[in-house]
Amino acid sequence: MEQTLSLIKPDAVERNLIGKIVNIFEENNLVIKKIKKIHIDIKLAEKFYEMHSARPFFKDLCTFISSGPLVAIVLEGKDAIAKNRELMGATNPAEAKEGTIRKLYAISIDKNSVHGSDSLESAKREIELFFNKD
Repeated sequence: MEQTLSLIKPDAVERNLIGKIVNIFEENNLVIKKIKKIHIDIKLAEKFYEMHSARPFFKDLCTFISSGPLVAIVLEGKDAIAKNRELMGATNPAEAKEGTIRKLYAISIDKNSVHGSDSLESAKREIELFFNKD
């Protein structure tokens, strides 16, 4: 079985959407293997988004993801990475398909409620970042 990291971002946590988003994962055969609510610091945010460090939006990404509590989840299932990305929908909620998490709950392209690993390599790295002490 494949594993992926999912983050319920601060905008969704603030709006009390954790249960609704978790329910979508579970209804679509993704199993929660680990879950925790944390407030990350800017250093972890910078490490998490290091692949974007040269981009003009890097600072804003880091500031937002560390702006409040988030929920980190290790999801497991058949083709978990692709399944989670399908459930999330397009990064821009205006382009996301009906019924996807971002279409349902995202506020904007920046406050888009969720993150999901985009590859096996990313999933491994991201899971280690958020769950290395567990």
